[in-house]
Amino acid sequence: MAEKSLVSTPPPVVADFLTAHASILVFLAAVVGLLLFALVLWGALRPSRFSEEKLTTYECGEDPVGNAWVQFNIRFYVFALIFVVFDVEAVFLLPWATVFKELGFIAYLEGLVFIAILVVALAYVWRKGDLAWVRPEDRA
Repeated sequence: MAEKSLVSTPPPVVADFLTAHASILVFLAAVVGLLLFALVLWGALRPSRFSEEKLTTYECGEDPVGNAWVQFNIRFYVFALIFVVFDVEAVFLLPWATVFKELGFIAYLEGLVFIAILVVALAYVWRKGDLAWVRPEDRA
């Protein structure tokens, strides 16, 4: 009679998984090792001569004037966000416009619904006055 062993051996699936992914681990270790080597080599070879001019803020070759903590009007951020939203939606429309004949009538209707949502959003933003650089109440 054969007795059962108390120590179980792992199934071959686990061993196959580890051997299949061991190359990824070796690759990651090599990349991290090369990165650390490059950083140490760069730190040892680079000149470290600090000066007051090197520590100033770089502004396109011009000397910085004034404080860097200037407050901008929130209107500029809203305008930029609206531009990004409509620009990304235009990116979604471009592939649809190139193949909508092959997609059929349902895809055409879906595109029209998408464009209608864009028109409603544009009308809302326009009515709210977020597309104007200067609001009417600020002109006086």
